[in-house]
Amino acid sequence: MPKTTFPRDRFDDLPDVDRVGAHRAENPRMRGWVVLLWAALATVVLIAVGIFGTLMVSGRIELFPTPVPTAEPTPEVTPVIDQTYAVQILNATPEQGLATQLKDQVVAAGWTPESVLAGGAGSQDFPETTVFYLNPEDEAAAAGLAQVIGGAQIEQSNVYQPVDPAVKQLTIVIGLDRTAAGATPSPTP
Repeated sequence: MPKTTFPRDRFDDLPDVDRVGAHRAENPRMRGWVVLLWAALATVVLIAVGIFGTLMVSGRIELFPTPVPTAEPTPEVTPVIDQTYAVQILNATPEQGLATQLKDQVVAAGWTPESVLAGGAGSQDFPETTVFYLNPEDEAAAAGLAQVIGGAQIEQSNVYQPVDPAVKQLTIVIGLDRTAAGATPSPTP
């Protein structure tokens, strides 16, 4: 092989070192700290992702929660005693005579005996006495009738519609709360 003569450069005169093949390597002491910091950072990130994922899967965190609708306050209805309404009273309990007793109470409050009809209901297990009304504008009269009979729930329903749509009617369904077994006992002194 022919001997070539290249001009001398700075790589021809290297100092003698004990490290062979490592003349361009980084300082090994600094690299150890960098690796440790990267490992610690990766550990923290993996733990945070694991906790967050577990909370999401268990349902404790929602990324996009659905807004909860706020309950609008129901306007208070001022009870009005209006004797122009026909009143139908249905006894939905096994106790006999409650419809007649309630009819007497309604008649004593100012309704004519002809405008109050008492009878039995199709069931005998209605839980709570309720005054039913058909149209929203009848709510105040239903609340007034509920006061007249000593308190009852009021509810809008088209189940108890009058035969003649021109007649304004309220329907009282007597519940088990008015029976001797369902009445709450009075406190003893």
